[in-house]
Amino acid sequence: MSLAAIFTFLLVSALQMLEGVLDLARRRGSISDDQLKLRMEITQILKEASTLSTPSTFAQAAKLKRLAAAKEKELAKMQDLNIKGKQSLYEQYGKVLLIAKVLIYGALILWFWSSPVTTVPKHLLQPFGRLFSWRGVDAATGRVVVGILPWLFLTSHVSKLLSEKLAPIFLHP
Repeated sequence: MSLAAIFTFLLVSALQMLEGVLDLARRRGSISDDQLKLRMEITQILKEASTLSTPSTFAQAAKLKRLAAAKEKELAKMQDLNIKGKQSLYEQYGKVLLIAKVLIYGALILWFWSSPVTTVPKHLLQPFGRLFSWRGVDAATGRVVVGILPWLFLTSHVSKLLSEKLAPIFLHP
């Protein structure tokens, strides 16, 4: 296998891994320290309200429950603002990544358009040999010559599968 094929695979894999990390971060989201502090305050207030269960402390318990409800509304507002801000940030990163992918794929296509990326034995591509061959079979070695477009197709699918499986493992908190 040639170095060009390995280089192309690693480059495409890095792009797919970045896309997977961005998608995983978008799905996970994050909780800020303020949100965590507010959540702890709400649970503490609700615990205090639950301890006040006698008829003489009913008014104080109701007041604490109203305070907890107000803090939950404040937390919901904070989360909505946080989500909107992060979604726009993720969209910007996604656009930059898409532009980078298009430019890199375009550069790879221009670079390897007139030359094969790699050659492989015929038996490895037996049912699909003609789909992956650039100009058929190399007469000197009898191996199938693989062009850049099929190689990009293969490497992008394989690296996407790998990034979907490996990104959660590496990014586990």
